[in-house]
Parts: sequence; structure tokens; C-alpha cells
Amino acid sequence: MIRELLSDSDDSVRLAAIHSISLRRDIDGLSPVMMMVRGADMRVKRVVAETLGRIGNGAVARMTLLQLAESNMDRVLQHSVTYALIELGDKHLTAFTPRRDRARQNSVTLIALDQMDDSPLKAGDVAPLLGSTDVQLRHSAAWVAGHHPEWGEALAGFFRDRIAMKDLSDADRAELEKQLTQFTRNDAIQQVIVESLKNSSELTTRQMLLRVMAQLGLKEAPNGWPDAVRTILDEKDDALVRAAIATARSLSLVKTNPPTFAERLQKLARETSRPDDLRLDALAALPRGLKSVEPDLFEFLCANVDPAKSVAMRGAAAGVLAKAKLSDEQLLAMADTLKTTGPMEVSRLLPAFHVKASEEVGLRLMAALKESKGLSGVRPDALRNAATNYPAAVQTKADELLASLNQDAAKQGAHLNELLASWPKGDVRRGQLVFNSTKAACSSCHKIGYGGGNVGPDLTAIGQARTERDLLESIVYPSASFVRSYEPLVVMTKGNDDYSGVLKKDAADEIVLATGPNAEVHIARSDITEMRPGTLSVMPAGLDQQLSKQELADLVTFLKNTKWGAN
Repeated sequence: MIRELLSDSDDSVRLAAIHSISLRRDIDGLSPVMMMVRGADMRVKRVVAETLGRIGNGAVARMTLLQLAESNMDRVLQHSVTYALIELGDKHLTAFTPRRDRARQNSVTLIALDQMDDSPLKAGDVAPLLGSTDVQLRHSAAWVAGHHPEWGEALAGFFRDRIAMKDLSDADRAELEKQLTQFTRNDAIQQVIVESLKNSSELTTRQMLLRVMAQLGLKEAPNGWPDAVRTILDEKDDALVRAAIATARSLSLVKTNPPTFAERLQKLARETSRPDDLRLDALAALPRGLKSVEPDLFEFLCANVDPAKSVAMRGAAAGVLAKAKLSDEQLLAMADTLKTTGPMEVSRLLPAFHVKASEEVGLRLMAALKESKGLSGVRPDALRNAATNYPAAVQTKADELLASLNQDAAKQGAHLNELLASWPKGDVRRGQLVFNSTKAACSSCHKIGYGGGNVGPDLTAIGQARTERDLLESIVYPSASFVRSYEPLVVMTKGNDDYSGVLKKDAADEIVLATGPNAEVHIARSDITEMRPGTLSVMPAGLDQQLSKQELADLVTFLKNTKWGAN
């Protein structure tokens, strides 16, 4: 009776009949089920594949599944066919030879072979497919190889030859980078990478290898890698040196015997012929900061926290100054710069003052903060920590500033009403310029469409979800409310350091916080003493002090009209 229902006019009845034959393991019903494949829709094909996996056997079932693989196949059907082939466990598949006109079949078969019990696949079978011109097969081969780190030694020859090829397209090189990254834990591949880095004369190839090395994520730097990076840090090509700086930063963070690149990085920072952003990157890559700062270098760093500089440069310079050991004279000079420093950098600079300095330094700091347009963006805990080691007179001034920061909700609401009441007419085009400007720096943390950062929420359709008042409040008082998944987290460490940021990675060995534009901090789990929800947004308050009322109105108008993404 069930077999007769395979020809029923109702689609749902036919599907139920196929499913019933499958669950009953009805061998006699298999042939009519397979005959239904031709011209069937995707739902029927999926149930047929499921049936063949349960009760199919021999070449007929195998060939039917491979034909399904070549049909117009969505991801769910692809999974069904692959799983059915795995269930069949047909050893005839081991004779599989990729065919140019069977792209989907090649991919499905390769994955099925890999996932079978006692898989017959060997590294030698997969290695040639990693360089296949068939994109789908190449991706499948890379996925399979990535599950077999023990194949690294067998694949070393392939990778060595592939890296040495001079006619690789950008897409091929990106694919190779991804493949190499999967095997960086293998000793043989580690040596291929460093040997190729030394021997290659191709700039793009060397940059790619440095990026692979920067994504290492191991507890110890592989043999030869630190020396190779030090050598490149001495080279003249700025593009190559930039990549080497990023790799040096990553290798400096390994947990066991971290290598040091301090001498070369500081040498780069002193080379005035280098671009300013490269010099700042070199200093930012020093994991423990500068033990002393030469006058010329100090002047260079202070000049780069100016609001006219790019967000990346301001952040890098502020981060270097915060970790540096400064003299009282330098602290006095830096206190004066806080009067004009933007709200994002003020809080980042305060840790530099968390030292035993003179009362004069502390009073100069408090006076500068009182005049600073970025004061409202200062975190209260950062201000308290900065004042901790100073005499009572400085503590009193700090308390006065803290009182001004603790503005209640009623006062905030009144301020918003005042701004809205004196609101000039905004312009979308001008608002877009404000959004992307170095002054507001919105695009450094927020994405609209395909452009922007990822520290804060995506604003592509923000105009659909927020009113004009909501948008103004989120700019002027960003800590008033938080978007889900972007709540701040405060982390305390054994060294009494505290970090506040948005959680980007929560792993067994470490957490990663985004603390600002292009700024992340990696904290080992073993070093954490406390984690708690924060009350202050990573986005600093005080932007209304940096922007004119017209600029603020233009920015809100632009965001209010951002409903379908950037044009």
C-alpha cells in the first residue's frame, strides 16, 4: 500500500511514503524510490538521499547519489548526499578520480571519504587537490586537510612548491594563506614557512608568509621565526616592515620564552625617514612599553595625539605614552596636551600618571582635565587610579572632578532637551562627512554597509530602530544604554591592572577585549582575578563638546536617514 502511494498526486503524501520506506528499510521499495529522482524537486531529492543512505547498497545506490550530487543542489541536499555516501561506506569510492565536469560530485565524494570510518584517504591523495583549478574542490580539499594536522610533513613539499610559484593570483595567494594557517602547528610546515620567507624575493609572498606567522596562536615561537622577523625589521621596504611589525607583536605574546624585538622596534621608531604611522606601530608593538622616552621621541608621540591626526595614529600614540616610563617634566608637558586631546584618548593617557610623581604634576593634571573638552569621556575609575599616588591636595581636586562627572539622569535629560530645542536643521551629506571624519571618528568603531569598524554595533539600519532623541542620547551619553552583545566588561588582573572593553573572544586560555579603535588586549585566563559587567561604554562621552551644534545635528540627521545601508 505504501509503495502505491509513491504515485499519489499529493506531494506531501509522496514524501511521507518515501520516508516510510526509508524508516522500514523496505528493500523492495528502493527501486521505485530511485526512479523518482529524475525531475523531482529538492524536497524529494533530500528524502531519496536519506533513503539510499539507510537501505541502499552496491553500485546503483552509489551512482544515484553521485547523480544527485551533480543536480541543482542546495546546502541541505549537499549535506544529505554526503551523509548518505558516508553511511554506505562504499569502498568503490576509493577509486574516485576528480573530473573537470563533475565539480559538485568531486567535492561531496572527497568529504564523504574523509568522514568514513577507517577513511582510506591519505595525504598524497589530497595534496594535489589543494592547488586544483576547481574552486569548490580546492575548498573541500583544504577543509579535509585542515582536519589532519598530522599530514603536515607529507604536505610540506606541496606547500614549498606552491609558495615558490610566481604567477599566483591574489585569490590563489589568499587561499594558500588560509591553508598554511591551518598547519602552523606542524614542525615541518613551520620550517617551510621560515625557509620560504628567507628565500623568496616576491614582496606579496613575503607579506603573506608574515601574516601567516602573525596568526600563530602557539605557546612558543617556532625555531628560526624570531630571527627571520628581526632581519626583515632592518629592511628598507616599508610595506614589508609593516607586516613584520605585526608579526613581531604577535610573537612577543607567546607564553613560553617570548622573543624580544625591542632593539629593532625602537630603532625603527627613531628613523624619521619612515612614515609616522609605521614608527608608531613599531612602538605600540613593544609589549612592556618604553623604559625611558628620548626628548625627540616624546615630542613625536605628543604631536600624534592631536585630534587632527587619524584615529589609528592617535590611539597608537596614546597607548605608547600610557605604558611608557615618563619623567616629571614629561608628565607636566603631557598634562598640558590633555586640554586639547579628544575624549577617546584622554582616558587612555591617564595610566601614564598612575605613578609616584610630584604634587605639581598631580595638580597640573587636574587643572588640565578641568579645562579639557574630553573630560566627560573620562571613566571615573581611571581618574581615581590616576590620582591614587598623589598628595591630599591632588585627591581633593580629583574628587571635585568626579562629582562633576556623576551627572544624574534628570540633568542628562535636561541637557538633551536643551540641545534639541536649539537644534539647527541637519544635512545628510554633511552628516556623512562628520561620521567619517577624524574629529568624530564614528567610522573607526561602527560599520555602515561594507565600510567601518567592528568595535561597536553595526549602524547600517539604525534609522529604522532609533528616534532622533535616541540617537542624540547615544552620542552624548553612550553609557545610558548598551546594545546587546556590546556591553562593556571590566577585567582585573593579578598585577592590579584593570581593563574595560567589549568581549571579542572568550576562550579557555585567554579572553580578548576590544578597548577602542584598532585596540585589543589579550588577557590570559590564569592572570584574571575578577570579571564583571562594566557601566561605562567603550565609546567615550563628550562628543557634543568636540562637535559644533551644526555638526551634531548633521550627524544625527545622517544616522536617522540610514535605513537601508550606505548608498
